Amino acid sequence: MQQREQPKGRYLFVLAFAALGVVYGDIGTSPLYAMREAFRAQSGLAPTPGNVLGILSLIFWALILVISVKYLGFVMQADNRGEGGMIALTALVVPRNASTGKAGILVLLGLFGASLLYGDSMITPAISVLSAVEGLEVATPFFTPYVVPITIVILIGLFVVQRQGTGGIGKVFGPVTLLWFLVLGAMGAAEIAKHPAVLTAVNPLHAVRFFVHNGAAAFFVLGSVFLAVTGGEALYADMGHFGKRPIRITWFVLVLPALVLNYFGQGALIINDPTAVEHPFFLLAPDWATYPLVTLATAATVIASQAVISGAFSLTRQAMQLGYLPRVHIEHTSSREIGQIYIPGVNWLLMFACIGLVAGFRESTSLANAYGVAVTTDMVFTTLLFAAVARARWQWAWWRVGALAAAFLVIDLAFWGANLEKIPHGGWFPLVVAALIFAVMTTWKTGRRILSSRMHATTLPFDLFLQDVERRSPPRVPGTAVFMYGNPDGTPPALLHNLVHNKVLHERVVLLTVDTQEIPVVAEAERVEVKELGSGFYRVVVRYGFVEEPDIPAALARVKLPGLDLRPMSTSYFLGRETLIPSSKPGMAMWREHLFAVMSRNARTATSFYGLPPNRVVELGAQIEL
Repeated sequence: MQQREQPKGRYLFVLAFAALGVVYGDIGTSPLYAMREAFRAQSGLAPTPGNVLGILSLIFWALILVISVKYLGFVMQADNRGEGGMIALTALVVPRNASTGKAGILVLLGLFGASLLYGDSMITPAISVLSAVEGLEVATPFFTPYVVPITIVILIGLFVVQRQGTGGIGKVFGPVTLLWFLVLGAMGAAEIAKHPAVLTAVNPLHAVRFFVHNGAAAFFVLGSVFLAVTGGEALYADMGHFGKRPIRITWFVLVLPALVLNYFGQGALIINDPTAVEHPFFLLAPDWATYPLVTLATAATVIASQAVISGAFSLTRQAMQLGYLPRVHIEHTSSREIGQIYIPGVNWLLMFACIGLVAGFRESTSLANAYGVAVTTDMVFTTLLFAAVARARWQWAWWRVGALAAAFLVIDLAFWGANLEKIPHGGWFPLVVAALIFAVMTTWKTGRRILSSRMHATTLPFDLFLQDVERRSPPRVPGTAVFMYGNPDGTPPALLHNLVHNKVLHERVVLLTVDTQEIPVVAEAERVEVKELGSGFYRVVVRYGFVEEPDIPAALARVKLPGLDLRPMSTSYFLGRETLIPSSKPGMAMWREHLFAVMSRNARTATSFYGLPPNRVVELGAQIEL
């Protein structure tokens, strides 16, 4: 299979720079609220030197173990031909069309994990931008009534520019994000220089003492510590946009050092002045720098939102190609990177959700309660699926897989358990979103399977059809007719309807099946398979990966077979259009059948999705009971 070419030289630098502006925005803006939330009133923790050093130690080792070791070191090895994210990971380990047993459980884990990322994609822009704009309150209370309106205006602007594409946005955001991380590091280093003893927090014994002295309170504060590593899942999901090398280089050279310096700087400030715990990030800066810092922070949080937005685009395209979502309109925004796309429907849905969250919660502290539940659950699922990949695909020894998975699960489950207390206070939101999207995905997949079985039950085997044609010799008209059908061995219903109603066949008839592989990109040598069936009939199978946009006319143009004329103006495409009727037949619940029917009616047309010329398409309808 075709492998993604590794970027080199100047192009590697360009991708690393663009990745900085897209991939690391989310985790890069966590210093705005992570330390503050750890000492919020509900935690019951006093900002004593021992507690500060304990929390700093937890944050430091979370960054090392979760991001550097788990995601960059291990999980990113489990790329599906360059693509990352929950759907790509699930497709990597689960056999095609598996729906029962252990494979079925893995599919459900992957689908629910993917659904959780949509909730994260709604919360991240809201909390990031809102927390930055709240910095205006540090300068003067005059801005307090205007924080929410300003945040909403900024969010609208962010989603409006998504059409420019991930790569284009990354080039604009890259310089701003570079400045952001440099400022993060400089602010932190300046405060550390005044109180260098804070650097002892790298010693994990401080974290151990923190747990010993604070008991249950220390455990639940992990929910706030986890805010420092949110963005790990988006980082993995965005791997297909830039590749693993640029992402790794950027992390270790710039992002990790800047984050550690800033968190430790905030810790030093709180130790010296415990009242600074209300806004430790903004109080790191001198008074004259407050407004410039708020401006830069707002720009950085807008960028932070980009990681999860582009991740949601990738996730939607993968789910659609693998048959978990109906066809939607996708715009490609780069001629070099196939992963850089824009999906208008998802973009506007996320925008309205973000605006609703800001208007409903109104404070970043309140939104922080909704943040973390989805991502921690996702991280648990990622560990389980990664273990399955390592065992099934890479043939790692069971003890090696078990030891590694156990180590990761200790961390994941600790963070997950600490975040459970957030569910009644807003953590329910991403879970509700995930449940709704999970219902949509499973309904669509199940509905397509039921529809396929209903059609298969009434499909005439092609060898019988061919025998009948040879015996009856119906009139043939000039040209080539292409009949699309998912069953490569059956007779397309549209072909039968055309023969029954029009009493003729074309001189050349192509039975076309589009096969979406569970790999991102199919090699061109394996793209098209052609078989001559006799009497002017041909079987053609066109294969695509789950990140590719199908273009049937372009694929057929590659077919060079004597006697088969596939020129655009002499080729007609015949498609079946089913009208779905919910019924009491065994299959799905009635509400799911109605949902499936609605989604089918509103899905992107096959003509548009497969790139067919509209003036050469004929649709023949049929009614099918689910």
